[in-house]
Amino acid sequence: MRVALDAGPLTLSSGGLKRYTEELSMALARTFPEDTYALLSDRPFAMPAGAPPNLTAGPQPANAIERRWWLAGVLRACREARAEVFHGTNFEVPYRGSLPAVMTLHDMSPWRDPSWHDGAGRVRRRVPLLLKLRRASTVITPSEAVRREAIAHFNLKPEMVIAIPHAAASIFQPGPEPIRQDPYFIFTGTIEPRKNLATLIDAWREVRKTHQVHLILVGRRRSDGPHISPEPGLELAGEASDAELASLYRGAVALVYPSLYEGFGLPVLEAMQCGCPVIVTRDPALMEAAADAALYGDTVREIAAAMQALLERPDCAADLRAKGLRRASRFSWENTARATRAVYTEAIARFR
Repeated sequence: MRVALDAGPLTLSSGGLKRYTEELSMALARTFPEDTYALLSDRPFAMPAGAPPNLTAGPQPANAIERRWWLAGVLRACREARAEVFHGTNFEVPYRGSLPAVMTLHDMSPWRDPSWHDGAGRVRRRVPLLLKLRRASTVITPSEAVRREAIAHFNLKPEMVIAIPHAAASIFQPGPEPIRQDPYFIFTGTIEPRKNLATLIDAWREVRKTHQVHLILVGRRRSDGPHISPEPGLELAGEASDAELASLYRGAVALVYPSLYEGFGLPVLEAMQCGCPVIVTRDPALMEAAADAALYGDTVREIAAAMQALLERPDCAADLRAKGLRRASRFSWENTARATRAVYTEAIARFR
């Protein structure tokens, strides 16, 4: 099979979209060495480290016409790759063409609340049109929660929407003692409105009245992200390498992920796979990912109580670590790749 994938998310410096595209493309190439996979984008991007020979980068736009990527440029790139199917890894597929296409719809946040995304206007306009024109024969979502939302919102046939969960990268594992020994909670993810960081910071302030514990916020700040003023004990770490992030997970009292809405919640699995306890909100996708391996809280009081419990009760923390490791072991990028390739096969068969 010859597959073309949208590499646009690889132009980002970090975040879930980049992680998904990188890990999926690598898992596909390694799991199916008989296939060829071409990563296509109209912007320069870095290939995943250690990419096998059957995972390659496609051509850049050759002229002004091809810079209209989704109308023209991607079509030429697909022809050069001799692609049999195109996978839009981030809400996008070509507007036209004679190639079957699959779209990953990561979540419904652009339609849930416009204030969560100040730059999502194009997504809100483009996706309904592409689905109405049936340019995507199959839609992949990362959770059943998003699958149900997408079917209802876009009036899609249930059989054309498939939920395929993500997984944590292999670097996230229990390991040696972390460098830091002082107690701290951690949040990882893009700093953006729906991550609900004001609630997290308020909960941490309550806990800090009785415990000298730090809060570390790790992630790329989006242009519309909330302004967070520095204060004693609050560390704005910015972006971190995978190795640094794994070490931070291993040493944390817990990952606290207070998001108002998620499509999956990849940091939750990353933390669990490192043996880090997790506190999350009762968002349907987060509950689907974490199941019984997390503490749950939505309000400042509930989140603070969960944080305090993990500081004061070693038995609670040990129980969550064990449950988290078991839960994370149920997910793998190889499984994701196998399920995704099956979607490609079906999309090609439908198109013929």
